[in-house]
Amino acid sequence: MSFGVIHGFDWDEGNWPKCGKHGVSKVEIEFVLGSNSRIFADFDHSKGEERFKAIGANQWSRLIFINFTIRQSQNGSTLIRPISARYMHQEEIDRYEQS
Repeated sequence: MSFGVIHGFDWDEGNWPKCGKHGVSKVEIEFVLGSNSRIFADFDHSKGEERFKAIGANQWSRLIFINFTIRQSQNGSTLIRPISARYMHQEEIDRYEQS
């Protein structure tokens, strides 16, 4: 899946509290989304805008599940806007490793 050139991340008081409430840091989220994560379309949640799911490992190899969308800033930059993030449960990890 290609999004073209990504210029950064869109963080504000609307999305950061939801992402951070499970203990995942901005640094971890940006690392996972900037690395070789697996990305899937999130058809169930793509009502008003196209949304995606990502699964990837942080700097310490802990797997993280992230929901995000792609937005254009006012100056035309393409930004990743994380919606939620959490560490994966063992059952999810087992399924991920089998696929």
